[in-house]
Amino acid sequence: MSLAGLCIILAFVQLAATLPWMLAFDIRQRPLWKKWSTWGIGILACAGVGLVAGWYLDTSADEIFLARVGRVYASILHLQLAADLFVGVFALLLIFWPKGGAVALSAFREGIRQPMFWLLGGIAFLLIGASPFVPYFTFGEDLKMVKELGYALTMLAAAAFAVIAASMSVSEEIEGRTAVTLMSKPVSRRQFLLGKFGGILMAALFMTAFLGWFLVWVVLFGSGYIRLPGQQDPPDPQWVVDLSKNLFPASIAADLVRGMLLWTDDVVLMLPGLVIGFCQAMVFLAISLALATRLPVVVNWSICLAVYYLGHLTPILSEVSRTGSNAANRLVFFIAQLFDTLLPGLDLFDVGTAVIREAPLPPLEYNLYAFNVSLYAVVYTAIALLFGLILFEDRDLA
Repeated sequence: MSLAGLCIILAFVQLAATLPWMLAFDIRQRPLWKKWSTWGIGILACAGVGLVAGWYLDTSADEIFLARVGRVYASILHLQLAADLFVGVFALLLIFWPKGGAVALSAFREGIRQPMFWLLGGIAFLLIGASPFVPYFTFGEDLKMVKELGYALTMLAAAAFAVIAASMSVSEEIEGRTAVTLMSKPVSRRQFLLGKFGGILMAALFMTAFLGWFLVWVVLFGSGYIRLPGQQDPPDPQWVVDLSKNLFPASIAADLVRGMLLWTDDVVLMLPGLVIGFCQAMVFLAISLALATRLPVVVNWSICLAVYYLGHLTPILSEVSRTGSNAANRLVFFIAQLFDTLLPGLDLFDVGTAVIREAPLPPLEYNLYAFNVSLYAVVYTAIALLFGLILFEDRDLA
């Protein structure tokens, strides 16, 4: 009975998580949510699905199978809540910032409809999925390479899309004179530029969230596929075991809850690396958006690519030329320090050093580092956007 009751509750949770994004699609067409029959059918369907699922899981009462079912359910709920997040953010923007929110929603829709969005996301998806099957010859450390490649591909796909979308969207609207039409309405240049930034940023977050969700599954698969002979599965985290047993003592429902908590633990472990990668994409989006107010698309892409290479090369140049005493070393050191001051410190966004360690970083220190990097990215993004607003204010749109 505890398992059946839990399944009914989980079915209702899934229905509640489905409502926001379904209403976002349905509210302008056929308001089915206003009909009592729709709610009645939904409640009966959840109760029926919960009872059938509880009966089926009770007949296959294997703790490994129940934990896997719980993990799958939690992953689906993860996607539902991610969709609800986007619906909630745009709903709040349209309420508290209607003009800029409308520009952001339009930029988000335009971004996810572009073929480049699905091309970059699809390439990253395929490469991440193929990463466990590549032999790395790392003597049992292949899983770390899978994680590092997954983080890098997720960041590169989101950053490349952000740069391409920002440069094309703003430049085409300015050169095509559609920006003049927007400015003729009560939409200021600040609302236009910040709305574009918010919409493209949410599209990049959409790509990062989906690729990060897929990366969790790839790492779970790789942990079993790349396992060495005689190597055992790592034990479940103690907090997962204790919490599941405390919620459902002496019941097989604890195994289902344990699977859901294991997915939560997997996502929490992956989250700092994904946040750091997304912050790097946010910084490049702000740089590309600021450049797009004055420069054409090709020049914008070239400068962003140069910033990417110089941002990663500057720390190396600084260390190499620091100890030299001749004029050439001093000149290289001066240029490296100048680039280090003006360009973003991209070495801060490298999560590879945290992945390839012998022992994993303490979670508290890792999360604190991700928080500090996020603050740095927000400050640099604000400076780049301020620079873009200054350039855009004097731009002749006519």
